[in-house]
Amino acid sequence: MIEERSAGAVVFLHKPDGQQYLLLDNGGRLDFPKGQLENGETELDAAKRETKEETGLDTVFIDGFLENVSYFYSKPGGIRVHKMVTFFIAESKSAEVKISKEHQGFVWLPFKEALRRASYTTTRALLVRADDFLRQKMLQKSLDAY
Repeated sequence: MIEERSAGAVVFLHKPDGQQYLLLDNGGRLDFPKGQLENGETELDAAKRETKEETGLDTVFIDGFLENVSYFYSKPGGIRVHKMVTFFIAESKSAEVKISKEHQGFVWLPFKEALRRASYTTTRALLVRADDFLRQKMLQKSLDAY
């Protein structure tokens, strides 16, 4: 079995009526931007690089959110792969995505619609945790204002 390490980001755009989340279309499957770590690269550095390469967006990564997703898949020839992906959360100031050649499209969606359209159970679970994290951050910010 092969072990692979990747990193990515739950990218959101703050709107007056709530967050919108970015999902990339990878052959009809909607998921967050992510990619493999390069030699000597930290998970955070890889997430920043991959997010920029796959979306063209300038993002601000927010401290305090880190989630690991683990799954198995098979490569051609029946080679089994265990993949561990570390996700962070990043805010985009712009909705103008410039996708890489490895993707067919993208969508910005409000939470409930993103949850409905995300292709993988792990993506949906990650989205729930990210949205909860952002709600807590906003609540704390409101409480700190008093």
